[in-house]
Amino acid sequence: MRKIILVFSFYIATSGFAQEGMWLPILLEQNEAQMQKQGFQLTAKDVYDINNTSMKDAVVLFGGGCTGEVISNEGLVLTNHHCGFSAINAASSVEKNYLRDGFWTYDKKDEIPAPGLSVTFIIRMEDVTDKIIPFLNDAMTSQERSAKINELAAALEKTATTGTHYGAYTRSFYYGNQFYLFVTETFNDIRLVGAPPSSVGSFGGETDNWVWPRHTGDFSLFRIYANKENKPATYSEENIPFKPRYYFPISIKGVEENDFTMVFGFPGKTQEYLTSYAVDLLINTTNPNRIACRDARLDVMDEFMSGNDTVTLMYASKAKGLANAYKKWKGETIGLKANDAITKKKEFENKFRAWSAMSAISNNDADLLIEFEKTYADFKPYSELMDYITEAVFAVEILNYASKFHEIANISKTDTIDNADLQSDADVLLANAGGWFKNYYTPLDKKMFATMLKIYADSISADLQPEYFRQQVIKYNGDFNVWADAVFEKSYLSNYDDVKKLLTNINKKKIKKLLNDPAYKLYNELYTPYEIISKNTIAPYNEKISGMMQQYMEAQMRMQPEKNFYPDANSTLRVTFGNVKGYYPRDGVYYYFATTDDGIERKYINDDEEFDVPDNLLQLFKDDNFGKYADKNGHLPIAFIATNHTTGGNSGSPVLNANGALIGTNFDRVWEGTMSDIMYDYNRCRNISLDVRYTLFIIDKYANAQNIIKELNIVE
Repeated sequence: MRKIILVFSFYIATSGFAQEGMWLPILLEQNEAQMQKQGFQLTAKDVYDINNTSMKDAVVLFGGGCTGEVISNEGLVLTNHHCGFSAINAASSVEKNYLRDGFWTYDKKDEIPAPGLSVTFIIRMEDVTDKIIPFLNDAMTSQERSAKINELAAALEKTATTGTHYGAYTRSFYYGNQFYLFVTETFNDIRLVGAPPSSVGSFGGETDNWVWPRHTGDFSLFRIYANKENKPATYSEENIPFKPRYYFPISIKGVEENDFTMVFGFPGKTQEYLTSYAVDLLINTTNPNRIACRDARLDVMDEFMSGNDTVTLMYASKAKGLANAYKKWKGETIGLKANDAITKKKEFENKFRAWSAMSAISNNDADLLIEFEKTYADFKPYSELMDYITEAVFAVEILNYASKFHEIANISKTDTIDNADLQSDADVLLANAGGWFKNYYTPLDKKMFATMLKIYADSISADLQPEYFRQQVIKYNGDFNVWADAVFEKSYLSNYDDVKKLLTNINKKKIKKLLNDPAYKLYNELYTPYEIISKNTIAPYNEKISGMMQQYMEAQMRMQPEKNFYPDANSTLRVTFGNVKGYYPRDGVYYYFATTDDGIERKYINDDEEFDVPDNLLQLFKDDNFGKYADKNGHLPIAFIATNHTTGGNSGSPVLNANGALIGTNFDRVWEGTMSDIMYDYNRCRNISLDVRYTLFIIDKYANAQNIIKELNIVE
């Protein structure tokens, strides 16, 4: 017995490295001593205080999935260029291309409204576990449990916001073992203030994405507007700049290796407590499937884009989006394998088995891992089906487009048809058709059809392939190119003019044509059986796994009562802390912790889509005209890396020094460390931040926006 206790004591002491974790700010006092040991000069209350202003009052959820920070007493918000991209694009025109040329305001009256963009503050958060868990029981089905949670959460949210202008939401933590209520304040009058040209804000493009060293000036500036009572209001010329409860001072002292750093933001999703069976599925099945599909998709795009400027314009953005996740999955897989993630998970599971066998309150804990193993083995073919439906079948644009006609097709199956409603639905499709076909190239999609459907046919077991699909493969003797020719020759959905004819003055006769269209029929025959499998098989498996994970998580916390568990990211406000530090990505290679203007000049390629920079910026570099933003060696700092545990959603997050001053803006992770969503490794996981000195240099020296500089609290 003593030997087992010693083993677990060792695990508790060493399982969570000091740098790891995305912590709820309301509970940060439990990390205060460790943070101060690493260099933090303040207290947890400086970060989050329910009774007084604190740092959390300067951090916002920016749009739907990024973070921003307030940096002036007039509601100025700093975030990433890629987070503000849509708003910058929407404000642009052919005559005023702000993505290409950048945008700067020298007077508030010239700031451009960004309709649809919002920022959300967290007013407070509250542990409401004891107001939900007691009303749940093991006899409930997963649907009954979810319904009860939603009912209780809605009541809590209503109580928290009645009589106020605040919003609220409730989130589950630790797989449904804890619940927190978040009270929020959302502003919808947001205006564009400044953005560098994409040659600065996206410097390095897809080539540099997810990698280090990095030289991207990834920032943009917006302003929050409020009514005269300083409360949220819809856009009005009468609105005034918001007066924040707190805003960050900006330090230009710079960073050195081992300096303390803290990232404050809204990370999206992590899965740190998965079993070895889940990680095995990810490493050896899911990621390889998705990577192989995207390899093939990108190859087809490259084939048609190469040497063809028209097709390149059509598909550059699509290819970039595909490559982003593709590159991340590859890095994640490499990192997990290098970190021997499956073995480490199994080592913990062996300790869990030993503990559960001796635990006086086992609650069937001993059987959990046996059930996990069986469930994941049974689930694997359906998991693969999901991979190939999403990454192969719906990679074919004509099939993807066919899905948009599903509602109209369903209307035709009703006994009575309201022609006005039918035409209304058709008009929506018609209005969007021009945009769809603007960036659609039939020869490319025909090749994509042949390539991706062959991959689907070769990868999915015959019993999971619809009968219609198998018959078509036989009909065309397994020649997917011939099949593609036949579909595209006869389909209405591959041609804009045919789609317009189909949707104009639509009627039941035209819908019958749609139902018999070879592209729509193939989509329907593939998707309808999958929809049934998804509902009747995949969803129950996911519900079962979720229920087991709830039990497994609760058991881990009983097994290790002294361990300070951090919850997985779920787009709620978190704090992560670490230190500025270089790393060894592979044998014989070391990456320094910072980059400078020298790297931009070395990477620069005139007129290149990814590595060009404005001439006047190059001249500033050549003149060493860096002013007070230069580092101690006379170079202009661009970016730096640190050990902070971040993920998607942390884009735009403030990066703070030991005294709580802004030193950078988080915008990416290193490729070798993208496995941190599953397993953090101190030796290879690094977040990438834009050095605030480069941000200020661009505003000050490049844009000459002295009005913005004067608005900031810059400390040296």
